[in-house]
This record gives sequence, C-alpha cells and structure tokens, in this order.
Amino acid sequence: MLEVDRIDLHYGAAIALRQVSITAQAGAVTCILGRNGVGKTSLLRAITGSHPISSGSIRWEGHEISRLPIYERARRGIAWVPQGRDVFPLLTVRENLETGFAVLPPRERRVSDEIFDLFPVLKTMLRRRGGDLSGGQQQQLAIARALVMKPRLIVLDEPTEGIQPSIIKDIGRVIDLLRSRGEMAILLVEQYFDFAQELAQTIAVMDRGDIVLSGRREDLDEADVRRRLSV
Repeated sequence: MLEVDRIDLHYGAAIALRQVSITAQAGAVTCILGRNGVGKTSLLRAITGSHPISSGSIRWEGHEISRLPIYERARRGIAWVPQGRDVFPLLTVRENLETGFAVLPPRERRVSDEIFDLFPVLKTMLRRRGGDLSGGQQQQLAIARALVMKPRLIVLDEPTEGIQPSIIKDIGRVIDLLRSRGEMAILLVEQYFDFAQELAQTIAVMDRGDIVLSGRREDLDEADVRRRLSV
C-alpha cells in the first residue's frame, strides 16, 4: 500500500534522510527502530507531508503523493499520531476526537462506539479538557483521534514514550487488533526493541539518515538489532 523509494530529505543544507526506501502493507505492522536523532521522525514527516522530500518517490495505493500537501494525504486515508501526542489542551476529549471529522464527508462525521471499545477510559472523560489528562490518557486520545479519520494507513511516532507500562500494554493490544483485521497498514516508530518485536512483522533499523538493517522480524538477528540500538 505504501512505497517509499529512495527518498532524500533536507533541513536547509543538512541532510536528514539518504536514499531511504521502505514499504508498509495492510494487515501488517512495519516498525522503524533507531536511537534519537537518526531520522525516524523525519521519515514520518516525509510520508505524511509535513516536510517536503528533496528527491525520490512516495506512492500510496498506487498513486504518487510526494508533492501532495498534508491535508490531501489525510483525505486519502493517512493518519499521523505525532511524538508528544499534540492533543489540544483546551478542547474537551469529545472536541479533540471531533477534529478528526475534517477529512470525512458530512454523513460520516460521528465518533463510532468502536473507539470507546478500544479506549474505554475516554468514554468516561468526554467533558474533560485534553490538557487535564495524564500522559497515557493523552496518548490514547491521540490514537483515537487518528482512528476517527477512518485511516487505511496509521503512522505512530513513539507511542510508548513516557507512558506507564499498563497503558503501553493496552496500546499494544489495540495496535495488534487493528493489524489483525487486515484492512489497515501500520507504520510504527520506536526506540524499544521489545515492544517492536511483539508487534511488528517487518523491522527496519535506521542510523544517521539511512536504513542499515531491515527484514522480517523472524529473519533478523536480535543481538545485531539490539547492538545497533545501543551504540
């Protein structure tokens, strides 16, 4: 569904991505691993359209999207859960969820009960402001807001960062459930190998703007992956 082919990305004169290629398919979790500052978030910015690429190609469902603005990519079914969650602190939980309506036709603008089946805690907090939620609750809200958009590709940037272990397990269960339905491609950026190993079918490891190791989870040497994450 998603084909990233030899893209470069610059911030001014500094190059953040060098000839990066990756794919993501429906019914599978593709995980990008790497230490801080190696280009993981830059890759997600390129895919979602929040930063232009310098060269290469990004194709989604067979169509070139490299030059489309971020809102057009969202309309085509690409949802982004950014690092740090970025919920609207002064809006209520309900209002935060409803911001996902922007890319939907009017007849589909409703928060389905399934969202609350996935994240029951949100149903009890609909009138609370986003800024009053704990970090773990905000992360659940950010993922739920993305799911309101009815995406076919969801891009998650370090959803475990600063989250308590019990909520990490809940988020992992939701990701695995979404994958198992076979309708959505999931691209997950992480630093923690154990979380990725439990969920991912394909793993790619980045270093200094390059993908230095990639393959199916069972084909990769765990010691080699961990070494590249700890150096």
